[in-house]
Amino acid sequence: MTELTKTATAPPQAMVVRSRWARRIITFLMVMGPGLIVMVADNDAGAVSAYTEAGYRYGPKLLWLLLLLLPCTYFVQEMVARLGIATGQGHAAMIYKRFGKWWGVFSLADLQIVNFLTLVTEFAAINLAASMMGISPYIAVPLVAAGLILMVVTASYRRWERVTIFLCALDLAWLAFAIYLGPKLGVVVTNTLVPSLPTGGITAKYMFLVIAIVGTTIAPWQLFFQQSCVADKRLRFSDLKWERLDTFIGAVVVIVVAACMMLIGDAARRHGLSVAEYNPAFMADFLGTKFGMVVKYGILLLMVNAAILGSTTISLSSAWAYGEVKGWPSSLELSIKEAPGFYTLYIFAVSAAAGLVLIPKAPLELIIVGVQVLAGIMLPSAIIFLQLLLNDRELLGDEFVNKSWNNWVNWIITILLFALSLILAAQVVAPNLFPNA
Repeated sequence: MTELTKTATAPPQAMVVRSRWARRIITFLMVMGPGLIVMVADNDAGAVSAYTEAGYRYGPKLLWLLLLLLPCTYFVQEMVARLGIATGQGHAAMIYKRFGKWWGVFSLADLQIVNFLTLVTEFAAINLAASMMGISPYIAVPLVAAGLILMVVTASYRRWERVTIFLCALDLAWLAFAIYLGPKLGVVVTNTLVPSLPTGGITAKYMFLVIAIVGTTIAPWQLFFQQSCVADKRLRFSDLKWERLDTFIGAVVVIVVAACMMLIGDAARRHGLSVAEYNPAFMADFLGTKFGMVVKYGILLLMVNAAILGSTTISLSSAWAYGEVKGWPSSLELSIKEAPGFYTLYIFAVSAAAGLVLIPKAPLELIIVGVQVLAGIMLPSAIIFLQLLLNDRELLGDEFVNKSWNNWVNWIITILLFALSLILAAQVVAPNLFPNA
């Protein structure tokens, strides 16, 4: 047999296995998913609304806030990944086991309420985008709901993950639109690195949007989703460094895409959009009149894509959390017959939210932005549970428990979030606390 024949008949994967870098890349690709998905999916319908409105009302002057949120998003989700690998269980189950039934019910009830209202906002965005494209919401919304159900009932985590990562990749189109529509690079860099206030100073609307941005960039459902996702994927301690990289890449992507959304909103402001009540679908239509139908339909389709990503991850976080607490079989690797409660909760949440937004004259845009603020208010308590769990040496051991610098960073983040929550509460009680401009 000739050398050529030997080479031709050798196993095609042999050379890949011998390469250390190839092994690392393959290992990362096998681990990749939970961190990237949880981050990118957080740029959902509410994020599109909050970020583009921030750009429309204040231009690029809130880009610096996104830069501050980058380490916050990474450190919070890194703790979740570490906890999921160490315990092999979801976040809701761990709260029940370590803090008791009362706190478990409290955290689970918070999650389910915020998740369902957030899910309503995802379908509200689909409703708005479909209407602007001339498609009846009574056709578009049920079709998307059916597609979301089909995504998860195939009894294959890998299949669901591959579809979801593909949808995450489509999000990069926001970058193309931002480059085409946005201001000069120097303006972007300056406003990212140098904090500044808008011309009118701190107003009620400004504080509302700041809290909405924080609420949509770090949301309570993310904690529950990534930990359950890591457990369902059965990641091990040897996978932790790759899951950290997965989470970091996701954090960078989510902040870059958020900045792009702000710049697109700023483009609408610079080119003369004038509305009393902001709506991202109206923004897309307006930009379409200035730059062509590719821009209009591209942004509207990206809104729908964002809503689909948000819907599947938020619904799964609810189904995983409730199933873990009830002791139900809860895994995307199980069939409907093997995990009926898990799939029923997912299907019910998707169907109910889809039906709710089809109610005539529902205040869709108010719901979309308001839910982000509600998430911002509830987030500090969720992070406190996470912080306490990550300091449990009995649970994690000396190697994976939080280090001192972890605790300093995380408590600073928690205090800042509490401060924002208190400002919002004060604004609600005393509407004249800030000027109403």
